[in-house]
Amino acid sequence: MHVLPLSVLTRLLNTHNVPILLVELVENPPWSRQSQAGCLEKYTNSKWQQVLPSEQLVLTKTEGQVWLAIHQILLLPECQQKYEYNNYNKSMILKLRAHINEVVIEQIPSLVELQRHLEHLAIIEPPPTKQQLILEQVPEMRSSLMQQYKSKWRTLAEQQAALLLQQSQQDLLKCSRGLASAYNIDAMEGMLADAPKCVVCGSEARKRCSRCRNEWYCGRCVVGN
Repeated sequence: MHVLPLSVLTRLLNTHNVPILLVELVENPPWSRQSQAGCLEKYTNSKWQQVLPSEQLVLTKTEGQVWLAIHQILLLPECQQKYEYNNYNKSMILKLRAHINEVVIEQIPSLVELQRHLEHLAIIEPPPTKQQLILEQVPEMRSSLMQQYKSKWRTLAEQQAALLLQQSQQDLLKCSRGLASAYNIDAMEGMLADAPKCVVCGSEARKRCSRCRNEWYCGRCVVGN
């Protein structure tokens, strides 16, 4: 995080408010659900798996990553200086205290520091962030796309879903062939301004090595090699 540009760090913390997004993931984890039988299930290893009552407090890899991200963002000095602790942000972040217990700390010992930080945050008023003027370049292409498809994102998503998620086997095969032809090296090299040179004599080459697919040879040198 300390190597990120100032504009990127500001966008993560204040524009998109990533800390609150992570709190929402802890409060309402999308990888947990109740089955029809009333059992707890968690999405691990690319499938839903039932969790035994004795293992309900065992963190999955995804849950551990979320906690480590929260720890990194809230305790890093650069983030503490830039993050705006208004009343809403403070109240949301303090909700994490209810989820940090001895079992969780036993699995991720570094969360002791986060727990101490939250207790400290609950009794003090954080200092106001320093307002800094940040100038950043915004790509014109992004601005034009945002303007062109304003209020049309749902329609665009439905079109893409119909194209990508409801394809038959033949449609998928046709799409795969199109992608393969788009990344055809021979076709792409044909668009280059300079023709490939023979690796032996330096003249214009028309034959590529069938083994390495990297070296080129002219008609005379390809026979000898």
